Amino acid sequence: MANNSSSHSSLNRRQVAQALNIPPEMAARNGIPSRMSSAEVAAIDANPPAWLAQSRANSTGKRPIWVDLRCYLCDFLEVARPKKWWPEFTYVICDFHENSELPDPQAGWRRSEYDGVGSRFRGIVDTQDD
Repeated sequence: MANNSSSHSSLNRRQVAQALNIPPEMAARNGIPSRMSSAEVAAIDANPPAWLAQSRANSTGKRPIWVDLRCYLCDFLEVARPKKWWPEFTYVICDFHENSELPDPQAGWRRSEYDGVGSRFRGIVDTQDD
């Protein structure tokens, strides 16, 4: 659970979904309230209801439900739902950083940029020229 370690802290539905490793839509569909305590989430995680146990049993683990987007330059962190179009990024940087702040790509490598990663990031991919 992101930055909430006290059993008395209140988590919103998105934070609960992150803690249970489920999409927020699944949390809402299955009656997770808009706010829960960390202790309540821990209890659900330890003794999952049938819908959560089934979801975990069906999970192949091929695609993560949540990913940490961490700026290579300033270490800002955001937890986000990965998009199908996201390639494997070489670097993830905040929108307000310049690409020139990154190490240069290796000789014979090309750099591509992907906007709209998370709420404030760009994804950078270095690939070897053929």
